[in-house]
Amino acid sequence: MQQRMHRIEVATRGRGLVAVTAPVLAWVAAQGIATGLLTIWCRHTSASLLVQENADPEVRADLEDFLRRLVPEGGGGRYRHETEGPDDMPAHIRAALTPTQLSIPVEQGRPVLGTWQGIYLYEHRTAAQRRELVLHLIGEAP
Repeated sequence: MQQRMHRIEVATRGRGLVAVTAPVLAWVAAQGIATGLLTIWCRHTSASLLVQENADPEVRADLEDFLRRLVPEGGGGRYRHETEGPDDMPAHIRAALTPTQLSIPVEQGRPVLGTWQGIYLYEHRTAAQRRELVLHLIGEAP
């Protein structure tokens, strides 16, 4: 059994989904582990991770629209925690509703994703951020 760890820094442009599939796939492929488990961890309380459709961008837009209605912006006393701006507490709530960790099986040296699945960092703040993902791969070489 072998283990590998890596960190990926992701620049966001503000609220929305940022594709991270390509750097994750490239890193896993370079590790020489054929069969195992990949864990991706988001080190933030106002961002999260999703496996989501990677073909039609309307899916991601609809998801964002839904969460915007479900968790509206703050201001005017809607939330107690507003010291970091009206988007901060809603970002924490969104992160509580979506996963901050993903576990993906690895087979033949690749994460086992479906045809239309991509891996996304979901930024919940409105301003651009720099986020860090930690990748942990455990498994066996060929």
